[in-house]
Amino acid sequence: MEKKLSPKERMAIQRQAMPEQDALARSQNFKEVNLGFDAQLAVLEAERCIQCKDPKCVNGCPVRVNIPRFIGLIAEGDLAGAARSLIGDNALPSVTGRVCPQETQCEIECIRGVKSKPVAIGYLERYVADWALQHSNGSKPAPVAPTGRKVAVVGAGPAGLTAAGELAKQGHAVTVFEALHQPGGVLVYGIPEFRLPKAIVDMEVQRLRDAGVTIECNVVVGRTYTLPELREQFDAIFIANGAGLPVFMNVPGENLKGVYSANEYLTRVNLMAAYEFPSADTPVLVGKRVVVVGGGNVAMDSVRTAKRLGAEVASIVYRRTRKEMPARVEEIHHAEQEDVHFEFLVAPLEIVGNDKKWVTGLRCVRMHLGEPDASGRRSPTPIPGSEFVLECDVVVVAIGTRANPLLTATCPELKLNKRGNIETDEDGMTSIPGIFAGGDIVRGAATVILAMGDGKRSARAIGDYLQKLVPA
Repeated sequence: MEKKLSPKERMAIQRQAMPEQDALARSQNFKEVNLGFDAQLAVLEAERCIQCKDPKCVNGCPVRVNIPRFIGLIAEGDLAGAARSLIGDNALPSVTGRVCPQETQCEIECIRGVKSKPVAIGYLERYVADWALQHSNGSKPAPVAPTGRKVAVVGAGPAGLTAAGELAKQGHAVTVFEALHQPGGVLVYGIPEFRLPKAIVDMEVQRLRDAGVTIECNVVVGRTYTLPELREQFDAIFIANGAGLPVFMNVPGENLKGVYSANEYLTRVNLMAAYEFPSADTPVLVGKRVVVVGGGNVAMDSVRTAKRLGAEVASIVYRRTRKEMPARVEEIHHAEQEDVHFEFLVAPLEIVGNDKKWVTGLRCVRMHLGEPDASGRRSPTPIPGSEFVLECDVVVVAIGTRANPLLTATCPELKLNKRGNIETDEDGMTSIPGIFAGGDIVRGAATVILAMGDGKRSARAIGDYLQKLVPA
């Protein structure tokens, strides 16, 4: 029996680096950048966890994963136990292990981060979750006694899939309605293959199907069915249709040929495999000089995609500094390694085109940071006389999204806020009893893990609501 490490010995272990593809090689392919831990790296990293009596990392996790428990089981070599623990808490662990911003959530709470680097919780989550997918051997969850209640979930994105999985565990009959031809939501149309392989999403979704969740694609709630029609067929509804309506800059030239919203650009490439055109049916413009406007993860995904499509120069235009960028630190770092250009403290004024209405450049102005704005970030202010034109032939606008009114327009009694997002109480209940909502349709554009947290919390509330109903 191996001797357990003392706290001092654990503290002496340095954080293990994630193996990854060479920067030059990966900037020319769509294969996953991060290669994952092997068993030796995983155990060594797991042994860094000092198993706090008051594990604040759990409080930092929106889906409340019991982090010390699954990491402790890795250190003991019990991967099956670690997998059971993790999957019991998290419906999509192979996804969150790849795209969750752990550095601002669970890892920022890790006590190891006070004097050194925090435990690589996300890397360990990915390791265990991938091990579980590879060793499932076709096994299915034990059947749960049915309650006789039916729940509809609108949207097969992170919030919807999480809620569906949790509701199935409770014994309810769950049907997920997805507008696109493939489940996954932003996981398949928004996040590129090099960050989140579609095969991983497919396997996570299959696990939910094996647990009894029914998924119907090509169903647009608001057109195929209205919300009131669904309410007649189901005992409860969870709305998780996201916030997929793109926001533009409202500058001259946005109607020129060569201008994309990030939503369209990434959907063409990720969901419709435009990078394989003409083998795939959907094309995408492959610019020589591509400019992406924005500083979040979607902007990073877009500019790194442009690089892989063959752009000679792929640039980010962001009106603040690198420090203020909301994108994950790892994504910014990877973009820099891949020779993405960054134009900081620069704001677009106009998209410039030729007489055939094709984009030729982006007219910009340089900025400096003044006093903090309403969000707490310092407000950018134009510098007079600093205008210049950035030469380009494709512009991708990645400055956010808002709620699509297609669904809510069919149910006027559903209370919305001034931005068109659905209003809910703390349990996710909307203004209509029995109808719950979560994810981006409530929050506005946010992270995958926050949407999943909403789905898990609302599933508990839906279970409580169904228990109080008169028996069918």
